[in-house]
Parts: sequence; C-alpha cells; structure tokens
Amino acid sequence: MTVYNNDTNTYEEVIAILMIATGCDFEEAHMEAWEIDHLGASTVHIEGKPECEVVAAIIGQIGIRVEVSPNN
Repeated sequence: MTVYNNDTNTYEEVIAILMIATGCDFEEAHMEAWEIDHLGASTVHIEGKPECEVVAAIIGQIGIRVEVSPNN
C-alpha cells in the first residue's frame, strides 16, 4: 500500500494516522512520513489486500491519497 504526499496534512497528522491505521510505533511512522514528504510516496503497509483496504480507508479519512496495489 502506497501513501502519497500532499500539501495539506502536517507531519504530526500523518504520523498519528499511520500509527492509528497500521499499529506501528512513532519511529516507524516518522520514518514513513519523512519518505512521503521527501520522496513523494512511501510503501507503508504490506499485508493482504482486504487488510490494506481497511488501513487505506482509515488513512484516507484525513484527505491523504492512498493506493492499494492489486498484489496486496
């Protein structure tokens, strides 16, 4: 599952939603937020498609674009 950068959400918002949606710790969420900001996107969750769709829906609630690949 890929999360894309935007100009709307703050680092704090992205970190918080990643922790909520994926259950990761602060350090991992911070690293992923950095990748999203500096690289334009980051793979943040690798699980089966049904779980990734649930996680994507949670992250998408704050306006972040998320893409679940067919292989998830």
